[in-house]
Amino acid sequence: MTGRTAIVTGAARGIGLATTKLFLAEGVSVAMVDRDVPALEEAALEEAARNLGDVLALPYDISRPHAVAAMIADTRARFGRIDYLVNNAGVADFGPLERTDFERWRAVMATNLDGVFLCSQAATPELKKTGGCIVNVASISGLRASTLRVAYGTSKAAVIHLTRQQAAELGEYGIRVNCVAPGPVRTKLAAAVHTREIVDAYHDAIPLNRYGSEEEIANVIVFLCSDKASYVTGQMIAADGGFEATGVGLPALRAARLDET
Repeated sequence: MTGRTAIVTGAARGIGLATTKLFLAEGVSVAMVDRDVPALEEAALEEAARNLGDVLALPYDISRPHAVAAMIADTRARFGRIDYLVNNAGVADFGPLERTDFERWRAVMATNLDGVFLCSQAATPELKKTGGCIVNVASISGLRASTLRVAYGTSKAAVIHLTRQQAAELGEYGIRVNCVAPGPVRTKLAAAVHTREIVDAYHDAIPLNRYGSEEEIANVIVFLCSDKASYVTGQMIAADGGFEATGVGLPALRAARLDET
């Protein structure tokens, strides 16, 4: 992957920052894109990018078309090419259906869905030149319905289908498009908002009995960008410890022991 360039949105923290570091370790230059709004005690974009190496920090809001156009132009001007686009930026706004007004709904869709569309569309001419690829980051919430996720879950389900639409249309140009749907991930934000009861419930429901790490999700993203995945497109990979595979089965049954007869 040496000599190639990636754009990673939502790169100031979490999965985006972990993906950036893994790309850099593989010899890939990275345009790190984020709105540069610190969350809790996490580092903002400039701080995250400091001392990382061959990166370009771009404080753009990917829900705005003019900002996306500038993102592409700045990346091309700095690195001369674009090989990979990782659409990771997203907002996690959870709330009941009756309390999700249209403004709240649109705020989620603007970043989680519109941003993926805008960035992919804008990057396509450059990806045609390099035979590059796109990885969209959805969520297990796009596969499994849950309470409080009417906007978030719907936006991520749409990203999964958008991935397939993109793969079907862009394949003739040699552009691969895939999607990663993370399950519960061990982040600072999760640690701040997930109570012990929630953590224990997730552990019970996940076959691997634990949260994933940011690095584990990044490994899947970078693999899908690599030549090792050269015949993989239009796919959704749930990096979730088996959470989606268990459906709505009762975790308590896992501990049941049936007498052999």
